[in-house]
Amino acid sequence: MDINLIKKLIKIVEQSEVTEFSVQEGELKIKISKNSPQTSVQFQSVPVESARHAIVQNENEVKTLMPAEPAKSNHHEIRSPIVGTFYRAPSPDADSYVQVGDNISQGTVLCIIEAMKLMNEIESDCNGKIVKILVENGTPVEYNQPLFLVEKN
Repeated sequence: MDINLIKKLIKIVEQSEVTEFSVQEGELKIKISKNSPQTSVQFQSVPVESARHAIVQNENEVKTLMPAEPAKSNHHEIRSPIVGTFYRAPSPDADSYVQVGDNISQGTVLCIIEAMKLMNEIESDCNGKIVKILVENGTPVEYNQPLFLVEKN
């Protein structure tokens, strides 16, 4: 079982009202319980026969445990067009391109994303006001990751 899937399941249990969750895949059984403030995870081997039935049953449970989509706000997300490192300013000693509360127009440079030693200026695709900067300076970003929330004019 993929470790990222296990981490996602732990987060789902932590953020929900579910106190116990278990899933089986092959001879691997994972049980996540939230009886204390710290979430615990247990692994144990199980017979293959019962595991096949449990996987199908628990896949249905996982779908019902997934949180509902968050309510859409009237804010526009400006997303990263590439994978790289996010920088708010053109150099370490320079002022940031934008701050929370700044009014921007389409084409305004918002940040730089460094990818393979190339500095790529990221421009606004709308007019509005910066409501929130979602990424810390100097941190890696993924493709299509939200960078800024903008209240459109």
